[in-house]
Amino acid sequence: MFESSRQPRLLVLWCPDWPVHAHAVAERLPDGAPVALIDKNTVLACSASARAEGVKRGMRQREAQARCPGIHLLRYDATLDARAFEPVLTALEGALPGVHPLRPGMLAVRARGPARYYGGERAAALSLLGTVAELGVPTARAGVADGLFAAERAARLAPSPFGGRPGTDPVTIIPSGETAAFLAPLPVALLDDPELVSLLPRLGIRTLGAFAALAEADVAARFGPLGARLHALAAGRDPRPATPRIPPRDVDAVVDFEPPLDRADQVAFRMRTASERFLDELLEQRLVCTALRVELVGADGEASERVWLHPRSFTAAEVVDRVRWQLEALSRSGGAGELRSPVARVRLTPESVDPVGAHERGIWGTGPDEGVHSGLSRVQGMLGHEGVGTAVATGGRMPADRQQRVAWGDRPVVARDPRRPWPGAVPPPHPATVYEIPRPIAVEDARGKPVAVTERGVLSASPAVLVSPTGARRDLTAWAGPWPLEERWWDPESARAAQRFQMVDASGEAWLLVLDAGGWWAHGRYD
Repeated sequence: MFESSRQPRLLVLWCPDWPVHAHAVAERLPDGAPVALIDKNTVLACSASARAEGVKRGMRQREAQARCPGIHLLRYDATLDARAFEPVLTALEGALPGVHPLRPGMLAVRARGPARYYGGERAAALSLLGTVAELGVPTARAGVADGLFAAERAARLAPSPFGGRPGTDPVTIIPSGETAAFLAPLPVALLDDPELVSLLPRLGIRTLGAFAALAEADVAARFGPLGARLHALAAGRDPRPATPRIPPRDVDAVVDFEPPLDRADQVAFRMRTASERFLDELLEQRLVCTALRVELVGADGEASERVWLHPRSFTAAEVVDRVRWQLEALSRSGGAGELRSPVARVRLTPESVDPVGAHERGIWGTGPDEGVHSGLSRVQGMLGHEGVGTAVATGGRMPADRQQRVAWGDRPVVARDPRRPWPGAVPPPHPATVYEIPRPIAVEDARGKPVAVTERGVLSASPAVLVSPTGARRDLTAWAGPWPLEERWWDPESARAAQRFQMVDASGEAWLLVLDAGGWWAHGRYD
């Protein structure tokens, strides 16, 4: 079977539900468990068992839970998705050259070489599927066709013994020269252009064959260059080659301890040389590490891993500190079920790297910031990871919710975006002093009775006096409120209903007070 110079013969390997598989393995979920990946409160992907219960892509999270109460909801992590596919790429690159990753869970290779080596395209595809199955992906499919678009469609249409389709052959081969006939009955929804996919059915064009039957010049005039390219794909003309990637050098640092060590200082001391060598190998590639994955493996095989972020880039001493801090955190928590035996292995993996030019120091250094960072890092090394911290702004409706403590040197990961509107939040100016733990206080009216608020938000009487826990009394000269706060009313466990007030006492001090759960609390003071 000869290969046209304009129409490459390609073999595409596809792992169905790859993101679900990668996340389920990372969370150590049992095989066959219903799993859904959530992104922006909607289902991004789900397992076959979840689809059998009625869960589908694009569904809201709560609807997915209603249809499948036992479903495992996992937050989608694109980095984990790509990282889990790396061993598959590495294994296939060891079996044949020229692997072209398309996306996590899908890759392409030129079919000519493997077909000659294995004795045919089907034998080559089955060999690659066997390699992938040994890595724990038994449901992979393969498709062979002229052009990347048709080969991908063939792989997705291949019958699977686990997917509910008839037949047991996971390989679909489209003979050379029959690509257009194979694509003709497929729907235009397979084209990667939502606007065109929406327009064509309204024009009576519902299949790729009907779209390919249009004159090429007319399509280019009506839909532009993108429409012309999609028209060529629908007609079976796809000259895109499979561009092999350059396999990245493995710069992971692995240190084995024999016998295993049970003291954090011993492990940290043994990691010094490995940390320097780890960063030197990155520097040889003109890279610096900005996010570091530290994996600790116990003598009994259990593992604990964590990703450490850095606002700039790691030095060897900082890498050693992260290893020690992770061990100390495990010892304080009793291992938390992750590491119950002495440490037998430590693996350092660069989770995120940047070009070294982006982190070069200036001619005269970086000024006071460098000195501050160096001094605080030294103090942190003596006090521990959580010993030195800084505050970053976050979103929330109460002043205490609008700040987050981050250990010094860690890149802040903000859970609540402060740029969102946050309706119902206390308007500025905000209290200058915010109590981390609200302080109890009493508010009385002119007759000395506690002030309360009804369910309709009506005050029982005008506030007149503040009474501290020690009995000290302060007359009020002004007050404003109440401003109701109702959060997560649909969740009985985390629901919250409170009333907020601003009050000024006779000494001129202003307070942010909250009536919550029947009691008054001082949340902040306007200095």
